[in-house]
Amino acid sequence: MKSYKLLLGFAVAAGANSALAAEPAPVLDINEQSANVNQSQPTDVESLQRMLQVRNRALIDMQQQIDDLQTEVSELRGVTEEQAYTINQILQRQRELYQEIDRRLSQAPAAAAASNAGGASQSSIDYSSNLTENQSYDRAVNLVLKEKRYDQAIAEFKNFTQQYPNSSYSANAHYWLGQLLFNKADLSGAEAEFNIVINNYESSTKRSDAMLKLGMVAQKQGNNAKAKSLFERVVSEYAGSSAAQLAKARLASL
Repeated sequence: MKSYKLLLGFAVAAGANSALAAEPAPVLDINEQSANVNQSQPTDVESLQRMLQVRNRALIDMQQQIDDLQTEVSELRGVTEEQAYTINQILQRQRELYQEIDRRLSQAPAAAAASNAGGASQSSIDYSSNLTENQSYDRAVNLVLKEKRYDQAIAEFKNFTQQYPNSSYSANAHYWLGQLLFNKADLSGAEAEFNIVINNYESSTKRSDAMLKLGMVAQKQGNNAKAKSLFERVVSEYAGSSAAQLAKARLASL
């Protein structure tokens, strides 16, 4: 009986082994795997390319923003320098006015004596046609600063420079006249007045400003080479002045 069971067990085991042997082994499709790899690789490359494109666009946008900010900073610096120059001009004019007031106060007694000596005959004199040198100059300046009557101020300054060619205010008068003509876009007239200040009044406080404005006239005329030469002269001859600072800004823009 035991022998029969053993034989039956061997037969079952042999049959199972035969079934396993008869079952085919799994086959791997190499071509299919290669195709899958080839399909996945381009997708990854395209993703990287898109990422790089997005990054490049972001960098370009950032650089543009930086350039815009730098331009705004330069413009703000130019405005600040212009304002500093204007303030300096106002302070300079105030100093000049204080000096004129002091001089007039010192001359007041003599003027009062002359007026008393003239008596009633002085009342018949036309005041506008007999202005003194100081009064004539102040009248022209007030037409600019107070009354804003620029065309009349041009006429007044021209009359002043003709009537008082040797006045201590001559350099200032020519400078004012050049500035007024420049504002009216009379570039040739402004150029002539600024040249008078530069060439004839080397010790004038207005000479550096006149040289700066002459460079600006050259810029308006499209002569950048001449403008550059004048701005460089301002920087060289008047280093540290407000005019020199503005000249540096102008040179940077050429």
